[in-house]
Amino acid sequence: MPSHWGHRRYNIVSCSSPTGTQFVQGVGCAEASLYRDRAAAEVTLVSAGEGATSEGEFWEALNAACLKRLPVLFLIQDNGWAISVPVEHQIAGGSISNLAAGFPGLFREEVDGTDFLASFRVMKSAAAWCREGNGPALVHARVVRLYSHSLSDDERLYKTAAERRAEAERDPVVRFPQSLIEEGVIDRNMLQQITHEVDEEVHQATQQALREAAPEPETALRHLYSEIDPTAEHFAAQPEFQGNPLTMVDLINATLREEMRRNPDILVFGEDVADCSRDESLGEVKGKGGVFKATAGLQMEFGSNRSFNAPLAEAAIVGRAIGMATRGLKPVAEVQFFDYIWPAMMQIRDELATLRWRSNGSFSCPAVIRVAIGGYLNGGGIYHSQCGEVEFTHIPGLRVVMPSNALDACGLLRTALRADDPVLFLEHKRLYREPYNRSPHPGAEFTIPFGRARLVKPGRSLTVITYGALVQKALLAAAQVEHRRPEASIEILDLRTLAPYDWPAIRASVQKTSRVLVAHEDTVSWGYGAEIAARIADELFDRLDAPVRRTGALDTWVGYSPQLEAAILPQTEKLENDIERLLEY
Repeated sequence: MPSHWGHRRYNIVSCSSPTGTQFVQGVGCAEASLYRDRAAAEVTLVSAGEGATSEGEFWEALNAACLKRLPVLFLIQDNGWAISVPVEHQIAGGSISNLAAGFPGLFREEVDGTDFLASFRVMKSAAAWCREGNGPALVHARVVRLYSHSLSDDERLYKTAAERRAEAERDPVVRFPQSLIEEGVIDRNMLQQITHEVDEEVHQATQQALREAAPEPETALRHLYSEIDPTAEHFAAQPEFQGNPLTMVDLINATLREEMRRNPDILVFGEDVADCSRDESLGEVKGKGGVFKATAGLQMEFGSNRSFNAPLAEAAIVGRAIGMATRGLKPVAEVQFFDYIWPAMMQIRDELATLRWRSNGSFSCPAVIRVAIGGYLNGGGIYHSQCGEVEFTHIPGLRVVMPSNALDACGLLRTALRADDPVLFLEHKRLYREPYNRSPHPGAEFTIPFGRARLVKPGRSLTVITYGALVQKALLAAAQVEHRRPEASIEILDLRTLAPYDWPAIRASVQKTSRVLVAHEDTVSWGYGAEIAARIADELFDRLDAPVRRTGALDTWVGYSPQLEAAILPQTEKLENDIERLLEY
């Protein structure tokens, strides 16, 4: 089904197969229109069948559009069937426009979508409503589906002959020309000529498509990532330290401020990220600025159009970021906790990461998605402590970053904001305010290339490859082992970015030490470390003096009890034991 067509010059964004995802992207597109020029009177048209309105994104989009009175025109082409499911089994009451009646400020109109003139009048009115700043519009067009849903579908299996005849009688390709003849606008000779011209145009387009060469195998990776390479050497900047040491969360905040000053197209939004949603109260309250204070003060400095709160709807947050990014903005969307990112998975995997590739480079989506991740919270429990970064490193086209200290967080976030790829920026909650990982401010031009590991500690006896919260635990474990074994020397690599990762650094270290332990906070089975371990075993087997081992969490959820959490997540003692086992092999 290669129907992911689009047209940059005609403002038609590359279509995709997932149903309903486009609604929230349309909202983000409309937000970008207002941000660029409120007087431009642009309208974003987003279209779908009635079946797609069962997706949650439709309702999230309507809510967001009405909240901000956005110029979005929702066109629902209701043919009464979602493949084989009739509308009365899809929509309560059988009418999506009736269900949407409670949304304030929403223009709603039903129309016979097979009547061209009636459709034109309604769409013209709906567009005018949006252009005049009244808010969104919903046009519910009742249309027909004259053929099966797809070549693999046979509608005769679930539609009666009478239903199919009734639909055929409403065929607008037949009805509209007939009405033009009856009104004397055209005669049958003119209709025949028009039909011939259309057939000829389709024939020529078909022949042109058939003459096109098939894609060459070497183009498979083309447009997967931007030509602005975040791994490039020009992102390797030297720090110019100034001031007292700052925590990771403080440097993240400082980096966002500096980049927002530098680039007026950066918008920061999500759940609780603003200082105060009610502008009139800003002078009376201290301001929240995120549950971890990472965005504190951004709204006060840059205004509510650049730092604002969004409804608690993760799919809509990411979808709106996608819509903004397609218009050239640089959205920085926050998902408050990694544990709640899953409603946005369709938007991230099937939309955010695929847009450049599926549109052959016509569109891009350089959004940054900031997410707090990780455990060691002594009471975070199942829903505030999980990892699962491997779910996202498996997605082509998406960059995944996970710093372990304040300096790296600053440099990597600035790179993400200046690069042109979608980035999932994972911020470990436990590391936000740790004293040991602080750093003075490295300067407003400090960047770190993606895919470049940091040599935390050189050694010659064994390599620990890790990232996130386990970097410090690996240092502590190495110190304990080396205290007991003066002859041992442990090397520690902090990957910093997980997609891409620094294979040359891994290879060089393993070739030097011949023993390797891959450690991460997520569960051991099917975890991120499995890929690293497998590649080392595959490509460096002849350089190993011991099996590649992995350290990670138990294959279960993180418990609420601090004692249970400590038993589930990898601790310093566990790392010590695994290092000792490898040294003794």
